[in-house]
Amino acid sequence: MQNVTLSTDQIRRRVQELGNWFHNLDLHGVQTAPDHFLGDYPNTKWQRFADALPQDLRGQTVLDVGCNAGFYSIQMKQRGADRVVGVDTNDAYLAQARFAAEVNGVEIEFRHLSVYQLDQLEQKFDLVLFLGVLYHLRHPLLALDILHEHAVKDVLVMQSMLRGSESVADVKDDYEFWEQEIFFDSDFPQMYFVEQRFSGDPTNWWIPNRACMEAMLRSAGFEIVAHPEAEVFVCRRTDHTGVINPADELKEIQQ
Repeated sequence: MQNVTLSTDQIRRRVQELGNWFHNLDLHGVQTAPDHFLGDYPNTKWQRFADALPQDLRGQTVLDVGCNAGFYSIQMKQRGADRVVGVDTNDAYLAQARFAAEVNGVEIEFRHLSVYQLDQLEQKFDLVLFLGVLYHLRHPLLALDILHEHAVKDVLVMQSMLRGSESVADVKDDYEFWEQEIFFDSDFPQMYFVEQRFSGDPTNWWIPNRACMEAMLRSAGFEIVAHPEAEVFVCRRTDHTGVINPADELKEIQQ
């Protein structure tokens, strides 16, 4: 794909036409979300864990789950990935992502899919990005199971909003039925449920502490190999899981 030759005014006009942007991208000098409440987001987040991923992705396939406006998808393609697929359920974000990729002259496939539909891709990817999605899901552990079963061939990069203790308790393999004290330990795995809104967003359903996030990843069959940023975990897929077939789980939910 060749870089699209557009003037600054043309890019700015199209950016405005595409609505509100959550990703602040630099499109030839045009900032898509210059007033983002998190600053230059997600670039500021990316700079804190960019070195944890290979600089050269030639020969690799990458899946970006919940790609939004495509910031991370574009970064992966610029590192030379052979194939990059970005999926999201928001058509407005997908339109933004396609335009951003076009302006940057990179070939990325964007598809309207949820994490629960990844089996439709009929492929596992060398590197899967799952950034800023889990806490928006009604069924977060099922999503991790599906990623393990249908999407991740080797490496998963996981990021979630975390709250509560940042420490990890030394938990046992089992507890007696009458055990209560451990549940008052702030380092024990905990997932906070938000019934209404968090930060004005009704889709911020679940917010884990660090211990919970690590435990969920392990239970879904992922070994944590790096923790380069407070909310980011780099994992490798293993064959060990403690769950039933995620297809069976999904059927139960759909019934």
